[in-house]
Amino acid sequence: MASKLFLPGRIGSLSLANKFVMAPLTRSRADPMGVPGDITLDYYSQRAGAGMIIAEGTQPSFMGQGYCRTPGIHTDDQIAAWRRITDAVHSKGAKIFLQIMHAGRIAHHDNRQVPDDPVAPSAIAAKGEMYTDKAQGMVPMPTPRALETGEVPRVIDEFVAASENAVLKAGFDGVELHAANGYLLNQFLSTNSNARDDIYGGSVSGRIRAVVDTVDAVRGAIGADRTAIRVSPGHMYNDLIDENPVETHAALLTALKTEDLAYVHFMLANAFAEALNNFGDADDVLPSMRPLVKCPLLAAGQLTLETADELVEKGLIDLPVFGRPFLANPDLVERYRTGKPLAEPKPEFFFTPGPEGYIDYPVAGA
Repeated sequence: MASKLFLPGRIGSLSLANKFVMAPLTRSRADPMGVPGDITLDYYSQRAGAGMIIAEGTQPSFMGQGYCRTPGIHTDDQIAAWRRITDAVHSKGAKIFLQIMHAGRIAHHDNRQVPDDPVAPSAIAAKGEMYTDKAQGMVPMPTPRALETGEVPRVIDEFVAASENAVLKAGFDGVELHAANGYLLNQFLSTNSNARDDIYGGSVSGRIRAVVDTVDAVRGAIGADRTAIRVSPGHMYNDLIDENPVETHAALLTALKTEDLAYVHFMLANAFAEALNNFGDADDVLPSMRPLVKCPLLAAGQLTLETADELVEKGLIDLPVFGRPFLANPDLVERYRTGKPLAEPKPEFFFTPGPEGYIDYPVAGA
């Protein structure tokens, strides 16, 4: 039976050429001021055979940067650079959302343009290390500064301004708010990174508040059908360990009133490794969460054409999201269509500057 993924898809009011979605993948190719360059334009343009691209995690402010060479969406130069990219992608028939990511405590001073300490819900350092260009190697994660209660709305305002820049100025079809994988919004959700005793902490309703307020503010600014969110219940990446991820995310999805959102994007609990799963049975994530999502549901996590087809057929997802396969196969959709073998990615070039391992993967038969 032919795969239904090659048929047109839909996200809100947007019609997609097919149901293949390219995942947001951090590639660290921007300049020191967070401006994506010509090679980033080539990178996304090469992969515009996808029905939709979700562009990489992009900081809403210099304070939101965590890793080296990640792009922003808060200066005129950044916005202009992204506009060239969205125009190129649209010219090839694909849609493109931008993932807006405030790194929170997953940050290091040497990777940023501001001297301020990274901020987080609480002054609790993430276990682990981070690469910096200055050290040319790994360094310990610093202890972040806890946000004051009155600062949280200002951070939300940064998400709103970044979303307006993305949609109204840079030409993106919408934004995906990153509340997954251990970054700032996810840090508010989790019991091991949020020890607050104000309105943004404590109970489940307190811990989900900053995320709900952010989504509501963004959808009020750019429209609900342009607003999406990424979540990762039970995914312990970046030392993010919630005591009860099922309860937390059930409360979050209920409070979000997802009916009018563009989509909800799940990073599956065992997407990177089974050892990072504390959801329970990772196969239960979608069956337990699907009834709570009233808009299109996207999912990522080592999917193949076959497993993606199965999840769509069962009604557990609407659109599958592919990461590494798109990274190494700019013509991924055509390779799947024709049955040609997939190229393997080169991990040693995932986060290095320059074109190697970025825009030099050939199309099949080239």
